[in-house]
Amino acid sequence: METTRQSKIGRLLQKELSEELRLQTSKTHGVLISVSAVRVSPDLGIAKAYLSIFPSDKAQEILQNLQKNTKEIRYAIAQKVRFQLRKMPELVFYLDDSLDYIEKIDSLLK
Repeated sequence: METTRQSKIGRLLQKELSEELRLQTSKTHGVLISVSAVRVSPDLGIAKAYLSIFPSDKAQEILQNLQKNTKEIRYAIAQKVRFQLRKMPELVFYLDDSLDYIEKIDSLLK
């Protein structure tokens, strides 16, 4: 069960991470990255960010690129939330493929 503190930090990181990713992807036209959820560990040391990437055929390539640049993204977010958080959690990115799964189920039902 997630505590109130974890959910507040998760929402804060989700907001700042989505803004940072929007700024970074503004250079690449046709790519949209949305942050579905951010789950923070009980010790507030790890933040798991679930990302939906459109178009989905480029998702693995973009996810690998984000994983390479995790330190820069973490630093940029830490600068924005430095007055709310004492220590910035480590960021771990995961691909949220729930939209693809829903689309597949809909096509099977038709």
